[in-house]
Amino acid sequence: KKKKRSNKSARIGGNRRDQNPNFADEKNMPELPEVEAARRAIEENCLGKKIKRVIIADDNKVIHGISPSDFQISILGKTIVSARRKGKNLWLELDSPPFPSFQFGMAGAIYIKGVAVTKYKRSAVKDSEEWPSKYSKFFVELDDGLELSFTDKRRFAKVRLLANPTSVSPISELGPDALLEPMTVEEFAENLAKKKITIKPLLLDQGFISGIGNWIADEVLYQARIHPLQSASSLSKEQCEALHTSIKEVIEKAVEVDADSSQFPSNWIFHDREKKPGKAFVDGKKIDFITAGGRTTAYVPELQKLSGKDAEKAAKVRPAKRGVKPNKDGEEDEQGSEKEDESAKPKKGQKPRGGRGKKPASKRKTEDSDDDADDGEDSEGEEKVVKPRGRGTKPAIKRKSEEKATSQAGKKPKGRKS
Repeated sequence: KKKKRSNKSARIGGNRRDQNPNFADEKNMPELPEVEAARRAIEENCLGKKIKRVIIADDNKVIHGISPSDFQISILGKTIVSARRKGKNLWLELDSPPFPSFQFGMAGAIYIKGVAVTKYKRSAVKDSEEWPSKYSKFFVELDDGLELSFTDKRRFAKVRLLANPTSVSPISELGPDALLEPMTVEEFAENLAKKKITIKPLLLDQGFISGIGNWIADEVLYQARIHPLQSASSLSKEQCEALHTSIKEVIEKAVEVDADSSQFPSNWIFHDREKKPGKAFVDGKKIDFITAGGRTTAYVPELQKLSGKDAEKAAKVRPAKRGVKPNKDGEEDEQGSEKEDESAKPKKGQKPRGGRGKKPASKRKTEDSDDDADDGEDSEGEEKVVKPRGRGTKPAIKRKSEEKATSQAGKKPKGRKS
């Protein structure tokens, strides 16, 4: 049943990214353009209308910190004044608090009956299916008969009722919104210069800049011709300007077409990053996949090259694993740190370390650790160093057992007479 449902969703969504197992967990994740499309649909269809009926799902994994009955009583009869957004979070401002707030997670989606919210759907619900959907977590009917629903098939979203959404987590912890509160080029370059971590996980850090998700980060880095593992502080003035421009252009274009990926420019890496490794190309150039910031990352080695000290680390980066497990909030650990575990190789002409009974060295921090990074954002934060054993040296446990056997050879067993 699960397999059948997954295939059905892929057909309804019409998104070719479903074909690539590298993006199996991220393909449903809404980013800034999708949430902004939902906000605009609410703004265009629901403002000034009174809530006359409310249905809140009995699902304490999604409905956070309040009972369904209390939630319903708190908003019934109120008027929707505006729809607001910061990063990937949306909330409805009513004529009096508290206000419903939505953190979309992996598959959250806004539906307005009879209104096309966005063609790029995460949690597709057919018009022919029951309404409100069995996946609906928040449903309201307005006084003119219009019906609005927030659905979540994956149950990683969070729906809250808050007196002031901007004053509490997660919204209070967000950095400037990538669309609504863009940094100036000077501010952007100055902030990057303070960060020693690699650029891809920094862009995903919602405390640094909010709204950028995995595909947007890959796209803006490709357009700016910057390697995802280049350290932020090492970027030149020209690279900072190019990245600032690409963030603005990519987000504005995606929002302009209501996150409909079929209308994204043909020269975007987005259209080909869903293909299998070895078969993914953009403008005839090969797309490679690595792990950066704990995320599957698509880039074009021919155009996005590492420079300076970062170039020396390129050989240590392992190919990305297929599929990235979501964290407890249903997001692919966007604020987690990337840890590349590599065995330390002996230098040329140097004998490998290790001898009898020596244990592998414990984790150590690298020179790349960033004191300014939020929530352990340093993509190169820690790496395991395993000392190779000396040539011809047997494992300690095996050697010990052999020595014991040798020492006991020739001894007479206790309790026996010769």
